[in-house]
Amino acid sequence: MKKTLSPKPKVPGYILGVDPGYGRIGIAIIEKVGGSEKLIHSECFETDSKLPHPKRLLLIGEKVREIIGKFQPRKIAVETLLWSKNKKTAFQVAEARGVILLEATRSGVLIYEYNPNQIKLAVTGYGKSDKKQIINMVEKLVKLSSLNVGKRRHDDEYDAIAIAITCAATSLSTDALA
Repeated sequence: MKKTLSPKPKVPGYILGVDPGYGRIGIAIIEKVGGSEKLIHSECFETDSKLPHPKRLLLIGEKVREIIGKFQPRKIAVETLLWSKNKKTAFQVAEARGVILLEATRSGVLIYEYNPNQIKLAVTGYGKSDKKQIINMVEKLVKLSSLNVGKRRHDDEYDAIAIAITCAATSLSTDALA
């Protein structure tokens, strides 16, 4: 009797894009399909400002771990920090970003980091685009209407989608090096 091996099921090439924050974190899962990106999931995760700082960081980590576990992304893209004038906020975002990177590293998935100018350039073609231009291009590049119809999206969510799009557009050439 001859045995034939059944092909392994194809696992989607999901990319998790994360816009790090302390109060709000943008999260998006996209899939590269042919020459375009398909939005699988997006949300803006918020932490309660009344909670103690360590608890908020714990919730951020738990959320990122949950998303990674649920969607099993092949790549995780995170925005680097843009220093603000408010040092307290900058430190809180840096700590939240550290928690996000910890969970990403713990998952064993490839991690990519992009600064705001790289993201703007990849999505709009101009490294100094404003929020409106990024949102307009994200809406042109991925179908948002089929996912959570009528849902109002925060800038953080659009940013996470843009970060994932940037990874989809730029990581192909660097994957061979990883």
